[in-house]
Amino acid sequence: MILKTTILLSCLTLGVQMAKSQNPQPWNNKQCAVVLTYDDAIDVDLDNVVPALDSLQLKGTFYLIGSSPVVNLRMNEWRLAAQHGHELGNHALFHPCDGSLPGRSFVTPDNDLSKYTVSRAVNEIRVNNTLLKAIDGKDKRTFAYPCGDLKIGDVFFYDQLRNDFAGARGVMPGLQTANDVKLDNIECYMINGQSADYMINLVKKAMETHTLLVFLFHGVGGGHNINVGLKEHSKLLHYLKQNEKDIWIAPMVDVAEYIKKSR
Repeated sequence: MILKTTILLSCLTLGVQMAKSQNPQPWNNKQCAVVLTYDDAIDVDLDNVVPALDSLQLKGTFYLIGSSPVVNLRMNEWRLAAQHGHELGNHALFHPCDGSLPGRSFVTPDNDLSKYTVSRAVNEIRVNNTLLKAIDGKDKRTFAYPCGDLKIGDVFFYDQLRNDFAGARGVMPGLQTANDVKLDNIECYMINGQSADYMINLVKKAMETHTLLVFLFHGVGGGHNINVGLKEHSKLLHYLKQNEKDIWIAPMVDVAEYIKKSR
C-alpha cells in the first residue's frame, strides 16, 4: 500500500512538472510580455494614445525628445500620463541621427550624430533625463536610440550610459526569450501601415513562443509619416486587454527591471 501511494505521488509530481514545462509562464506569471512604445513626443500621443490606453487600463512607454515643442507646451499632460503609470522614456534631447548613412537627407547638420563627440551625445541624453525627472519625479527609465543608431564612429556610446537606464530599445525586429534579451539593444517591431491582424498575429506568436514582443509606434491616427490607423491600433489594444490573463502588458522599464532581476 505504501509503495502504491509513493508511486502515485511520484506520478502526480511528474505530471505537474511536465505540465509546467509544456506551459511555462516566464513573464511575471504570464505566457509572454508585450510592450507598447511610442516615439518622438507628438500631439497624437496625448490626443489619441494615452486616452485609448487609459480607457483599457493598459500602460505604455513614450520616448520623449526633450526639445520637442509638445513636451514644452503640454508638460502637465505628460506629467499626468506618468501619474497614470505610463513611462516617459528618453529619446535624447535633440534626436540626433547619423547623417552619413544612406537615406538620411532629413538629418540637419546641427543634429548629425556622425559629427557628435561621444561626450556630447552622453551629456545631452543625461540632460534629457534631468528634464524627464522634473516632469515625472522618477529615477528609473529606459532609452530609445534615435533612428536606431548605436555608434559614433566605432564607439558604442551607450556603454557610458548603462548605469543611467534600465535598458535601451533598438529598432531591429525580433521576439526574444527573457534569457536572450539584450538589454542594451532590445528588439522591436516598427509598425507603419500594418493591419491589426498582422499585429495580433505577432502577439499570438509571442504567446506560443513565450517571448517578449515590443511594438514601436510613431503616429497613431496621423501626426507622423510613420503611422498606424487609429482603428487598427484600437483592435490591437482590445485584443491585448481580452487576453490579459496570458499577456503581461507593461512599460519597457518594468520589463527591463524584471529581466535584470530574473538573471
